[in-house]
Amino acid sequence: RNIVLNNPRKRNALSLAMLHSLREDLLHDVKSKELRVIIISAEGPVFCSGHDLKELSSEDDVKHHSQVFELCAEVMTLIQKLPVPVIAKVNGLATAAGCQLVASCDIAVASEKSQFATPGVNIGLFCSTPAVALGRSLPRKVALEMLFTGEPLSAQEALMHGLVSKVVPEDKLEEETMKISHKICESSKSVLALGKATFYRQMAQDLDTAYKMTAQVMADNLTLRDGQEGIEAFIQKRKPVWSH
Repeated sequence: RNIVLNNPRKRNALSLAMLHSLREDLLHDVKSKELRVIIISAEGPVFCSGHDLKELSSEDDVKHHSQVFELCAEVMTLIQKLPVPVIAKVNGLATAAGCQLVASCDIAVASEKSQFATPGVNIGLFCSTPAVALGRSLPRKVALEMLFTGEPLSAQEALMHGLVSKVVPEDKLEEETMKISHKICESSKSVLALGKATFYRQMAQDLDTAYKMTAQVMADNLTLRDGQEGIEAFIQKRKPVWSH
């Protein structure tokens, strides 16, 4: 599924309406056997500029502001709860909550011209919610430098520090993203869903608990039809036939 942020005139800001739309598109028919991977991209030179600052002006009350941030947090956490991998295809600037969106995706492929920043501190609104995703994707000191200074990371710096998975020339962005997507589609959906859920669950656990939990998950994985099919196919040196 391709989800395209399509309000370039407003730099694809995550307005309340955009967040509702993004949430709806992520959840739409999410249990369909046909859905294997979701790609989030954007129109225009800016991938996403973050929140719509006009919605955060003093004209709106605190209740409205809280609604914006709570919905944004819901969408970001939803990405990691979905049973299929979510790829950010970034071609341009991703700032504040836009940078948070990239950090929240399972995989991120960026063009060489892309940049990533959390500049809220420069306008008196520290990027505290983007910091949740950034602090879990980047080394702490790199994340804090971004948050304290608002200075952007280049695509290569973002790759070096782990914010994105790959950096390619702009004219190769679509090709590389589809290459990853097609590779994902070759695997069992049920196995990937189990693996994704387990990965994020164990990341929040201590080492001993994580190993105990994942050992049980691997045993459970073997009880799946696709788990047995994959092992038998490997032994027999043939291509597996997944249940989906």
